[in-house]
Amino acid sequence: MMLKQIRYFQSVVRLGSFTAAAEEHFISQSAISQQIKALEEELGVTLLERKKRSFTLTPAGEFFCKKSLVLVADYDNMVRELQKVSGNNGELLKVGLLKGYSGKEFNSAVSEFTVKYPDVAVKVTHGNHDALYALLRNGELDIVLNDQRRAFSDEYVNIVLDIREYYAEISSNSPLAQLDEVEISDLKNTPLILLSSPDQQETERSFYANDLGFTSEIYFTEFIDDALMQVIQGKGFMPIEGSGDAVQTTTKAVRLLRNGKPIIRRYCAFMKADNPKKHTNGFIEIMKKQL
Repeated sequence: MMLKQIRYFQSVVRLGSFTAAAEEHFISQSAISQQIKALEEELGVTLLERKKRSFTLTPAGEFFCKKSLVLVADYDNMVRELQKVSGNNGELLKVGLLKGYSGKEFNSAVSEFTVKYPDVAVKVTHGNHDALYALLRNGELDIVLNDQRRAFSDEYVNIVLDIREYYAEISSNSPLAQLDEVEISDLKNTPLILLSSPDQQETERSFYANDLGFTSEIYFTEFIDDALMQVIQGKGFMPIEGSGDAVQTTTKAVRLLRNGKPIIRRYCAFMKADNPKKHTNGFIEIMKKQL
């Protein structure tokens, strides 16, 4: 019990807030406050000097915080070593990601998840949309993090993590750079540049042409640098999410419309409805905060 209380205490200090720490551990603010109070009673010292809307560490709190970081790290390492010695490698969370995706949000989520669930290892599998759903259906993945390209199904728990608008990244020298928004029908003579691995290209072509309604000729590349070079030279446009993702001096982000309405992309977490792993939801909640 004390170890859990120490983790709560460390979260409060790291985040500078009882509320934020409570959200991180999925408990109420009053509960985390009570746990830290119990920790102080167990140790026989006051760790935090509480004020109306803030707190400060007491000298004892500063000392304990530094020592406890080493203590918890040693404990987590010991548990991992014990798992190896006993032949039990611990629990495993198997996450599927679209091939080519390497978002910083996911990496941050894994880092936070590892702190909260030190006994659970994260295994990542990359694949195209169809391959990932097949693995999820067969129980070889616990979660698939992907954009929504099909109707939600009762077979899965479908959680929308984020909704983003599409923009066209175009050369700053293009006449289109004078616009704030543009209809995709007006881009029919401007090539569409997409990032995709060879085995995913036909899926991407179908999605952008049939689902999103683009009629432009499509060029594929596997590398972001190549795509940007083509955009900068005015050879086409690249779809991005959010106006802040464009290279500000050489390109411009123009909002994309279809029949006068923004084109949106939903990022979702999919898992089977009968998934028994309690930490699966924990990872999804952490991922939500990163987006």
